[in-house]
Amino acid sequence: MEISAFFIGLILSLGLCELNSALAVNTSGDGLKQRAGVSTEASSVKCKLQSTTRLPAFSMDGDYVIGGVFSIHQYEQTVTHNYTTMPEQQRCTGSIDARELRFSRAMVFAIEEINNSTELLPGIKLGYQIHDSCTAVPLAMHVAFQLANGLDPVFYTGNNCSQSGMVMAIVGESGSTRSISMSRIIGPFNIPLVSHFGTCACLSNKQQYPTFFRTIPSDQFQADALAKLVKHFGWTWIGAVRSDSDYGNNGMASFLDAAQKEGICVEYSVSFHRNHPQSKIQRVADIIRRSTAMVIVAFVASTELRMLLEELSRKPSPPRQWIGSESWVTDPDMLRFSFCAGAIGFGIQQSVIPGLREFLLDLSPSKVAASPVLTEFWEGAFNCRLGKSEKVVLIFNTGAAVDEHVCDGTEDMQTIKSQYTDTSQLRITNMVYKAVYAIAHAIHNAVCQDTNSTTQCDKNTGIESKHVLTQLKKVNFSQNGYDVSFDANGDPVATYELVNWQKSNSGSIEMVTVGYYDASLPVGQEFRINKNLTWVEGGTQVPVSVCSNSCRPGTRKVLQKGKPICCYDCILCPEGEISNVTDSPDCFPCPKEFWPNAERDTCFPKPVEFLSFDEVLGIILAAFSVGGACLAIITAAVFFRHKTSPIVRANNSELSFLLLFSLTLCFLCSLTFIGAPSEWSCMLRHTAFGITFVLCISCVLGKTIVVLMAFKATLPGSNVMKWFGPPQQRMTVVSFTFIQVLICTIWLVVSPPFPMKNLTVYKKRIILECALGSAIGFWAVLGYIGLLAAFCLVLAVLARKLPDNFNEAKLITFSMLIFCAVWITFIPAYVSSPGKFTVAVEIFAILASSFGLILCIFAPKCFIILFKPEKNTKKHLMNKNQS
Repeated sequence: MEISAFFIGLILSLGLCELNSALAVNTSGDGLKQRAGVSTEASSVKCKLQSTTRLPAFSMDGDYVIGGVFSIHQYEQTVTHNYTTMPEQQRCTGSIDARELRFSRAMVFAIEEINNSTELLPGIKLGYQIHDSCTAVPLAMHVAFQLANGLDPVFYTGNNCSQSGMVMAIVGESGSTRSISMSRIIGPFNIPLVSHFGTCACLSNKQQYPTFFRTIPSDQFQADALAKLVKHFGWTWIGAVRSDSDYGNNGMASFLDAAQKEGICVEYSVSFHRNHPQSKIQRVADIIRRSTAMVIVAFVASTELRMLLEELSRKPSPPRQWIGSESWVTDPDMLRFSFCAGAIGFGIQQSVIPGLREFLLDLSPSKVAASPVLTEFWEGAFNCRLGKSEKVVLIFNTGAAVDEHVCDGTEDMQTIKSQYTDTSQLRITNMVYKAVYAIAHAIHNAVCQDTNSTTQCDKNTGIESKHVLTQLKKVNFSQNGYDVSFDANGDPVATYELVNWQKSNSGSIEMVTVGYYDASLPVGQEFRINKNLTWVEGGTQVPVSVCSNSCRPGTRKVLQKGKPICCYDCILCPEGEISNVTDSPDCFPCPKEFWPNAERDTCFPKPVEFLSFDEVLGIILAAFSVGGACLAIITAAVFFRHKTSPIVRANNSELSFLLLFSLTLCFLCSLTFIGAPSEWSCMLRHTAFGITFVLCISCVLGKTIVVLMAFKATLPGSNVMKWFGPPQQRMTVVSFTFIQVLICTIWLVVSPPFPMKNLTVYKKRIILECALGSAIGFWAVLGYIGLLAAFCLVLAVLARKLPDNFNEAKLITFSMLIFCAVWITFIPAYVSSPGKFTVAVEIFAILASSFGLILCIFAPKCFIILFKPEKNTKKHLMNKNQS
């Protein structure tokens, strides 16, 4: 229907230029002119409007005329077209929007104020033609054509009628869709359109709307501000409602784009229009009732939101936190919906226009009677009629008859409480005021010349709208303390107030300014709140609106399948990884020497572990080590004390003392394995262990060889003992030990052991140990010890049944069996033991083998020396041999 009406309005609004008979036309052409009603007057061109002129709501003649278009009525009358007869003129229906009426009257006030000014356009009178678009696109387009054509039904212009009756500029419209339609029509004629309430970001496109300007910021700035506001309060799960119009669709698209960048998710996004059936509005209301999002962002015109809130009020719904755009959040008429208390949104800054209230109240029956719009408003406000009859009866939509009396002239506008008279929070009204002054300044710059201290204006200057358009791009002035200028897109600097609906002490809802937004400030500083806010249901705590609760540090977000990114599960970080921020999308591993705490939100240094003198195991091993060394020293003391006794002398006392010395070193070298490894301790522990044990085994091997050779020496004609005397025994021990010293020296030179932090054995702690450096060197040392031990064992086994003194060969055999058994079992235990237990196993092997040697070889002799002295005699020794 609107499309059809558009084309009808387009055709009927066009002015047709009719050419005279001087033009060369054929007969059929003359017939065409006759059918079109073309005059055949010679040498003349006349332009004739082909439709009935639509009278303005307010008008005044002037040297230069400014147009105005406002949505004073809420609806247009629906007309059925039969396309066979000329359609009737479209009419407005519904009640008067008192706020829009105030806008139109503010334009009149501004023009009269300019006409009375001696600084701006002195000597020039501005006129105006203000029309009512009835909140309809077809009527707005009709008015646009009419403002471009003029009001004269027929006029003659010689040879050009394109500029006749054209206004210099137009103020309006109150809606983005209607502003778009008007701008597309008047743009080709270079007529500026300065909107006070058209906020669609699409209108900033100068290629499509080259003559469009506005004094109200673009919705792009408001959308960004709303997204930052939602993010500021931590809301990530919202609902979105918009008008199904250019204003709502483009504004919501800008908001959703900005919200996505802020990580905000939308549960639903629905649209509706006031012309939609009631069932559509009911469906939108049901979606809001069923939703889980606590916060609703509404990019809706106030007229349409009023219909939605009325529908929501019929059936109580869960409390919702409303976030509003300028269109409705600063509309005082919306405050009657008490369940929206706590709503917040951005509004145009409040302003003061001196003298405006007095002008609005300066209405009398005589002034009102001259304007049908004011007449309708007056009669509705005072419930009376301007007429001669004493009494009339009106039938309203409810079907009830109401008596109305004739207005008697005593009516006082001071007693009326209406948006028309409410000037306490002038916001959009100031945008109208600034738009008029911007046009006036543009005209002033086009027709006036400043000379010294005076300004000369020539009202006869034949300027056109394109001249005003050029000057409008350059205007930069201040009016009532408010700066007015336009950027390259025709937009002003974006500044907003943050408005909060709060309940007063009386229980009524009022708008309170709680913060500001200035797009001209640096990034991150545009938005600030300087007062406490009241939330839904009068709460003081910020409501929560999230799809999923925040994931604490130590967890990460895992998206739920098939749902927006704001819906997720919180999963504990894997072992060894942490997250130290809320809602972390990922966990990251700790550095190598660190490990997470139990909550997995902080990395702590791993505890360093080594066999220490402070722990029980270290103390026990150290005690056995010192005890073994003391035992060897005591044994040596006993032997030294009884060195002349037969049992000591008969068992090679020199090798015995050397063996006890080496055993003492073996016991003490185990102490180097305890404590924090260092460079010197790592080199000392392995080399000292290898050398002392080879010295020990060399002594045992010397004793075993002496036993065997002693038996050989008893055979007739044998002279073998001369090769195994004390010098040869010493050389044997030194030679075997030197080989081990050489191996250890090569090991230390090529690749010595060194301290290292083992991070692989345990995940949660560090093992401080000695790396072998060269594994070949380590196993060469052990292998050489094993080779000597095996050789000694073989010799001891061969000599075990020889009739030696006090079973020396048997004791050596048993001790070597223990030694070999210990070190054979040491190898798998050493390889498989983790951490500090590797060192403990090595110390245990050293101590066990050392105790085995000292107990097996020396314990029986000490027992005889100390407790069986009767057996420590030469006679007993000889008897034993004889036996």
